[in-house]
Amino acid sequence: MSTSLSRADWAKALVVVVVWGLNFVVMKWGLATLSPLVLCALRFLAASLPFLLFVRPPRHLSWGVMAAYGLVQGVGQFGLLFTGMQLGMPAGMSSVVLQTQAFITMLMAAALLGETPHRWQWLGLCIAIGGLVFIGAAHGDGASGMTLAGFLLTVGAAAMWAGSNLLTRVAARQGPYEPVSFIVWSSVFPIVPLLLLACVVDGMEAVVQQLRGLGGRELGVVAYLALLSTLLGYGLWTRLLQRYAASTVAPLSLLVPVVGLLSAMLLLGERPTAWQWMGTMGVLAGMVINQFGGLWAKRRRGAASI
Repeated sequence: MSTSLSRADWAKALVVVVVWGLNFVVMKWGLATLSPLVLCALRFLAASLPFLLFVRPPRHLSWGVMAAYGLVQGVGQFGLLFTGMQLGMPAGMSSVVLQTQAFITMLMAAALLGETPHRWQWLGLCIAIGGLVFIGAAHGDGASGMTLAGFLLTVGAAAMWAGSNLLTRVAARQGPYEPVSFIVWSSVFPIVPLLLLACVVDGMEAVVQQLRGLGGRELGVVAYLALLSTLLGYGLWTRLLQRYAASTVAPLSLLVPVVGLLSAMLLLGERPTAWQWMGTMGVLAGMVINQFGGLWAKRRRGAASI
């Protein structure tokens, strides 16, 4: 695999970073008029049902794997994330905390797949945990605008994202698959559970009123989340991972929380506190060590052997 992105692929990567970074601001806009579970259901409905007649199911994947992925990602990751953001998790901090999925994935892979983390990955994990403690400590501070419930639900969303990462590994073992086809068909499965949960939590009448009251703003939010963030973003990112080494593509995801923070400050007027900034630096530093620790260790071994 190539280790140097072409200009066209650099442009694609930056498109994904910007789309995913702005994603959190768009979520906040949607949650201003829609409940978390209704917005989540509409996201996956728009990402799947309009395309089922045009996109074939992945040939090599079992329906069980696709259903599990759809439920873990749809009901788990985004259900918890949207609920956490409605309960007081700022958009910018959500973009940072959600990136801890990389470390939770590492721990799950060690426990369930027998993968052994390297020393630098453990170091990155410890630093990121310290960052999370700083971010969590800001809850209840009126200046932070963050609640403990919102923070914990966002951490839970990161754990669900990690679970879906492991399911993609299971899917890869079943054979090659087209990423857009996979996301379209797996997005079918969370729709009904999310709508049922919305009826239980919000009440049937409230759900019907929200659906009847959909306007241009709400439809624009759903279109962004479904078409740009889900189908375009996931499709481009997966194709980049198929063409280039993971060590080349994965570090670019570090830019997502940067865009998330800046866009939340500019478009929503969010202002992280000193505690949150310190926590953000800790999480990002842990991610940098996790991404580049192997390269640094390899260079040190090469220098020692000269």
